[in-house]
Amino acid sequence: MAAQVDAEKCTGCEECVDVCPCDCIEVKDGTAVVDEDSCSDCGSCTDVCPSEAITLE
Repeated sequence: MAAQVDAEKCTGCEECVDVCPCDCIEVKDGTAVVDEDSCSDCGSCTDVCPSEAITLE
């Protein structure tokens, strides 16, 4: 299970990047991208995403 980003909802605000303890999220071309192999499924990114674009699946 790793964080999944809905590219249509993501605004590229980078709030998820700032809170990720694993440093596995970066914004590319205005959309957050998660390195699924590094994601610890902590949920920090889902808690701060203002557009609710990130889910844990």
